[in-house]
Amino acid sequence: MSRLSLTLACWDYDRTRALADGRVRPEGIDLNLIPLHVEETFFRMLRGREFDAAEMSLSSYAVSLMRDDPAFVAIPVFPSRFFRHSCIFVSAKSGIREPRDLVGKRVGVPEYQMTAPVWIRGILSDEYGVDPAGVSYFTGGEEEPGRDEKLKLDLPAQFSVTPIPAGKTLSQMLADGEIDALHTARTPSTFYSRPDDVRRLFPDFVAVEKAYFRRTGIFPIMHVIALRRDVYEANRWIAQSLFKAFAEAQAIAYENLRVTSAMISMLPWQVAAVEEAVAELGPDWWPYGFAKNRAVLDTFLRYHHEQGLSRRRLQPEELFAPETFEAFKI
Repeated sequence: MSRLSLTLACWDYDRTRALADGRVRPEGIDLNLIPLHVEETFFRMLRGREFDAAEMSLSSYAVSLMRDDPAFVAIPVFPSRFFRHSCIFVSAKSGIREPRDLVGKRVGVPEYQMTAPVWIRGILSDEYGVDPAGVSYFTGGEEEPGRDEKLKLDLPAQFSVTPIPAGKTLSQMLADGEIDALHTARTPSTFYSRPDDVRRLFPDFVAVEKAYFRRTGIFPIMHVIALRRDVYEANRWIAQSLFKAFAEAQAIAYENLRVTSAMISMLPWQVAAVEEAVAELGPDWWPYGFAKNRAVLDTFLRYHHEQGLSRRRLQPEELFAPETFEAFKI
């Protein structure tokens, strides 16, 4: 019996490697996994729908659901999660010392609709009282000039979002004091090349992020796996098949990290890092599936709506193929 051939664009994560090398094969599917950096994957999937399935920004996916004919449907697999307190950078020239100092300032974001800045703005609002509409946003390339929003946005008037001048980069503008702060998913190069000019808002970010998790139970979700809707509608069984395969590949990654006789990564204190993760977040510290993540997703969707990116507040149940909500039992 022939198997369905599918292309999947996704970064080379430890939790997806067993799918890439064939140790895990989705039921009924011949999977061609193309390992691309996330920026390229997002751009090509959102602009050209080039792949049958792809890793996708959670925010971009939520924006796409606001279209009259949504192009994608996701499964509750989360290849990227990231605490984002470490990703708020400030210019030494800004006078910013604490979160509330951001009010009224000029804040750079590579794209307003990026998932990382959505989480950052939401956390700053919930935890520190910084109104997302209380700053001016400037968008553009972090390290290369000419970046624009991958998806056309129609934001409410209270949000000020302006592209930076041609030829400029956010990283350089931050160091030069042309913007006061930067919300980003990547550490700007000037943090390393000009350490006297660029610093983190939260220098002790690990302690801050641990306290945030203890208080909220939130380990922020960044990306989902999205299927082209036409591919899904033609073969609805692939949603569950892919979900099961991703979960199996992740289980292999978990097991490899827990081996103490020989470390799978080059991190010298991997064993301690794993033990700390379990102590802080529990044995399944990177959960897949809908039920375990509903509260995190609901918080994100609230932020998404409050920040003008979705016309109405989406419900978590609207994000995923219904076939992935339940599994059979014996």
